[in-house]
Amino acid sequence: MMATDAMIQLIHVSKSYDRRIALSDVTLEIGKGEFVLLMGPSGAGKSTLLRMLIGEERPDQGQIFVQGRNVSRLKQAEVPYLRRKIGTVFQDFRLFPQKSVFENVALPLIVQRASVTDIRRKVTEALRAVGVEHNKDQLPHSLSTGERQRVCIARAIVNGPVVLLADEPTGNLDPERTAEIIELFKLINARGTTVIVATHDPHVMALVSRRVITLTQGGLAEER
Repeated sequence: MMATDAMIQLIHVSKSYDRRIALSDVTLEIGKGEFVLLMGPSGAGKSTLLRMLIGEERPDQGQIFVQGRNVSRLKQAEVPYLRRKIGTVFQDFRLFPQKSVFENVALPLIVQRASVTDIRRKVTEALRAVGVEHNKDQLPHSLSTGERQRVCIARAIVNGPVVLLADEPTGNLDPERTAEIIELFKLINARGTTVIVATHDPHVMALVSRRVITLTQGGLAEER
């Protein structure tokens, strides 16, 4: 049973791909409203853990709870409803090149068949929150790397998620842009959203004086 003050809980979670261990007997708990850094080198299991939280991967062993729901036992038809509560930000952006900034950010709302009025209001609010409202009619290729990442964050928060997951979100950014993106995550977290940032960049850790969970070779190596 998940603790009442926990947003996320992993209980003895393991995952392997063929003979390669991605996660090994991981048990951890993340509280509501926490800002957590998930540190570790490439291949440590960070991305696998995040994919499990959105139901993209299933553990071979163990259980995963998100906001009280056992994600590891969800039916495939239930996964889209889980993802409405979780915003995701990727290093490779995953923006549609032929759609405008506004259209890219609106996609999660369109999928949910939100009204035109709600889409206009929520997308405008999200773009304003990340500082790219003036770019709303542009295509992704005309934006800087930092602007594209801000658009991705706007798309991730447009639904008002309870959890925001970011997988190496500053991997393509210089130190100045990295600091700006981390400040955005701090603001989002200050509004009550649980934020988990997976990274191998020690510069990010220096910018975030919060809880750090370190993975090494699929296992919990350190926590502070």
